[in-house]
Amino acid sequence: FARDALIHSRNVPAVSVLARLGVPRFRDWLAEAGVARLRPAGELGLALALGAGEATMEELVRLYALLANGGVWRDLRTVANGRHMANGRVAEAAAGDGVRLLSAETRPAVADGRRLLSAEASFLVLDMLEDVPRTVEAPLQPRRQPPIAWKTGTSFGFRDAWSVGVFGPYVLAVWVGNFDGAANPAFVGRTAAAPLFLAIADSLLADVEPAPPRRVAGLNVRRVEVCAPTGDLRGRHCPRTTASWFIPGVSPIKVSTVHRAVRVEEATGLRSCRADSEGTRQAVYEFWPSDLEAVFRRAGIALRKPPPWSPECDLDATAASGHAPRIVSPQPTLTYHAAATPEEDGSILFAATTDADAQRLFWFVNGALVAEVGRHERYFWTPRSGRFSVRAVDDLGRAATVTIRVASLADRHG
Repeated sequence: FARDALIHSRNVPAVSVLARLGVPRFRDWLAEAGVARLRPAGELGLALALGAGEATMEELVRLYALLANGGVWRDLRTVANGRHMANGRVAEAAAGDGVRLLSAETRPAVADGRRLLSAEASFLVLDMLEDVPRTVEAPLQPRRQPPIAWKTGTSFGFRDAWSVGVFGPYVLAVWVGNFDGAANPAFVGRTAAAPLFLAIADSLLADVEPAPPRRVAGLNVRRVEVCAPTGDLRGRHCPRTTASWFIPGVSPIKVSTVHRAVRVEEATGLRSCRADSEGTRQAVYEFWPSDLEAVFRRAGIALRKPPPWSPECDLDATAASGHAPRIVSPQPTLTYHAAATPEEDGSILFAATTDADAQRLFWFVNGALVAEVGRHERYFWTPRSGRFSVRAVDDLGRAATVTIRVASLADRHG
């Protein structure tokens, strides 16, 4: 569920979304949005979803202002002696919609804005961020205040604690850290930066009139009932639903297939593949993909997993059911490099998610079997240069294929 994943900073959904979007595409979008110090996409990989790319405070403020301006990017202009910062500066979005940005840096103003995100996508992201729970409550809130769409962050190695958000006519960024980059285990976003962020936000909002709910008039968004555990449209066997926004014709919304009804043999308790229902009963089980199942297992959450297939079921029957593996790595959009020497690491990670009823995964390269692993296991393949067809097949006969390019040492150094 995208809302829960964003609010609670879940890594697996973030990586999954980036894998589908494509690292080069997202990296180029960030660069167009003004994030200047990004390494090439091939060096970043899927870690870009987890903070591998660096951004300055000013760049973060611009990105949040882009959301507040309905997806239109504008540079910053500074105004000295701001009303709320007597000894500081208030930066405003040039030619913007009254969004004030608190920043200590200055840049030349750019009059014309550029649309980098749809108004609908901007609305959805802010709507999600408004549900991030407060870490501390204001000591006095005499009247209803505008909602705060905000997020916290902690950099790798506890070097920085962040909190950035949009509220009323403002965008605010708070950074806590050492100027020399020294780490401190106390530099955690929700405990170090969030209290200061919320105190400043509440102070600023004390002079702001209560705002009406965020406007949806003119936006191509609809509110629908979705399956609460998955975020997809309610399937026949979904246990409970909730309301959620989506963009018709754009959002990758589908009917949830996590909760599925299967036939189980009364005598053995095994899953049946017979066409007739004699001697069987119907039962609903949860078919979570292997990556999410592993997360639930580590969190101590018990799942109602499907039983094994009956031995009388052949591959033709099992392969026609459920979902094929999804290859997470390698990615067809990246160029990999062969090792130049035996000491150099030129291995390529093979990883895939499988359906809940799969137990084993077989990896093939150009038709030759190179590895057999468990459904949660990964494999590292050492390649030579060339183009390769990488195929993942689960033990129930379902398969997925990607084609990748591996460059030689000469290709790497031009």
